[in-house]
Amino acid sequence: MNTELSSLDARFWAFHEQNPQVFAKLEELASQAFTRGRKKIGIGMIFEVLRWNSHMATTGDTYKLNNSYRSRYVRILIDKHPEYKDLFEVRRIHS
Repeated sequence: MNTELSSLDARFWAFHEQNPQVFAKLEELASQAFTRGRKKIGIGMIFEVLRWNSHMATTGDTYKLNNSYRSRYVRILIDKHPEYKDLFEVRRIHS
């Protein structure tokens, strides 16, 4: 496996464990979009809404919300909420 990818995965999981509030807010925003009838949204849009609406404190990373973590968060959202599988387009993670 690519060392950079492994390192990114490790950094993501460390960040995710240290900052559960990030996933909670992403989950809340995805739920709002879904219940309001949105057919397609992007994890990037949700990240930007989260950035705009909050001054969330996070720990463990240079960035408060690292764009490199978007693909991991969307997969967790879909795993936890299978009803979102058509809401997001998910591409293969390149190694």
